[in-house]
Amino acid sequence: MASSTDNAVRTCAIRARQSSPALERATDTDIDTALRGMAERLRTARGTLVSANEEDLAAAVSAGMSPALQDRLRLTGARLDGMAAELHTLADVPHEPRDKVLEERPDHLTLLERRRPVGVIGANFEARPNVTLDIASQFLKSRNAGVLRTGSAALRSSRAIVEHVIAPALADAGLDPDAVQLVPSEDRSAAYALVSLPELIPLVILRGSGDSTRDLGREAARHGVRTLAHADGGGVLYIHSAADDDTVHRLIAGSLDRLGVCNRLNLLLIDRSCYDERLPGVLEALNRLGIGASLPPHAHPRGYEWSLDPERAATVTVDATDGPLHAARIANEETSGLAAAAEFIDAYAGSGVFWNSTTRLLDGFKLLRLPETGINIDRVPGPRGPVSFRDLYLRQYVVVPSGRLTS
Repeated sequence: MASSTDNAVRTCAIRARQSSPALERATDTDIDTALRGMAERLRTARGTLVSANEEDLAAAVSAGMSPALQDRLRLTGARLDGMAAELHTLADVPHEPRDKVLEERPDHLTLLERRRPVGVIGANFEARPNVTLDIASQFLKSRNAGVLRTGSAALRSSRAIVEHVIAPALADAGLDPDAVQLVPSEDRSAAYALVSLPELIPLVILRGSGDSTRDLGREAARHGVRTLAHADGGGVLYIHSAADDDTVHRLIAGSLDRLGVCNRLNLLLIDRSCYDERLPGVLEALNRLGIGASLPPHAHPRGYEWSLDPERAATVTVDATDGPLHAARIANEETSGLAAAAEFIDAYAGSGVFWNSTTRLLDGFKLLRLPETGINIDRVPGPRGPVSFRDLYLRQYVVVPSGRLTS
C-alpha cells in the first residue's frame, strides 16, 4: 500500500505530466516572458521570500547546522538580485532550433535531427533555495515540466519561490502553473519515490554528494529511471614546480570563497620537486582564509569531500605528487572528476579541467553564462559537467521529402 508521501509525489508527477504537451507547444516568446516575469517577482515578493528563508535559517541554527551549510541556505537581497539577473540572461539566450538538417540525401529525402523535450524531469537537491529557481528555469527553457524535491531545511523558502515567483509568472505568460511542481513533504522517502516512477518521470537530476546520492542512483537504476548526478570529490588543484606563488595563492583563495559547494578546492596536489619549498606558503595562504590543511599521512581517502563534513568543512587535503601525470591519475581515480599544464590537461578525464583558473568555474553560470540544473559526471555519451537547458532533450531522427521541411 502506497504511503501518503508516495501519493504526494505521484500526484505532483501526474500534474506535471498533464501540463507537458502544452509546454512543448509554447512559443519562444511565452517561455522568455515567463522567465522575465520570475525575475520581476523576485523583486516584488522579496519580503515574503526573505521571511520564509529566515524561518528556515532559524530552524537550521536550532538543529545545529554548520555555518557552511547555513551559507548555502541563506537568501540575501544581493543573492535575490543575482538570481533575477541570471533569469534575464537566460531569457535573452536564443532558443535552440527544433530541427537541424543533417543531410540532403540523393534519394530526394531530407534527414533531420529533431530536439524533443523529455516531458517531465525530476530533481532532488540540497538545501539551497536558489537551486529551486535555477532548475525550474532550465526546465522551462527546455520545455520540460518538472517535479522538484528539496530537503526539509529549505522547504519553506522553496515553497515561497514556487508559490510567489514561479507559478504566477507562468500563469501571467499564459502557461500552466502546474508545469513546475514542488513535493510538499519533508519526509526523506519522497526522494526515493521521485526515482521510482519511470512512466511519469523518466529522468531525475540528483544534486548533492555522498552515500544518500549514491543510494538514490542505485534505487533509480532498479526502477529503470535515468539520472544525471554528481558524486564525491570536489575540486583538485595541482601546483607545478614552474607556477608562481602569486598565482598559486590567488587560485587557492578564489577556490575557497564558498565552502559548501562541490566545485570548491578539496584536494591540493603539490609537485614533489617543490613540495618542501611550497608547503609553508600554501599553509600560510590557507591559514589567512581560516582553512585547515589535512597533511600526509591522511586518516581519510585523498578524495574525501570536506563540504559534506559539517564539523570540518574549512579543510583542504594537501599531498605531494610525482608530476602532472601522477596528479592526473590521482584526480581520475580518487576524486569525482570535478577538476595544469598541458600534460595534466591531456591526461585528466574529469568533467572540467582548468589551467591557471579556479575550479569554481565549473558552475553553469560562471562557465556557460547560464544557470545549471546540476553537474553530471557519468562516463557515458550525453552531457557532462554543468548541465543546462541545451542538454535536456531527446534526439529524434526525422526523414521528410526534400523541400518539405516541417518547421
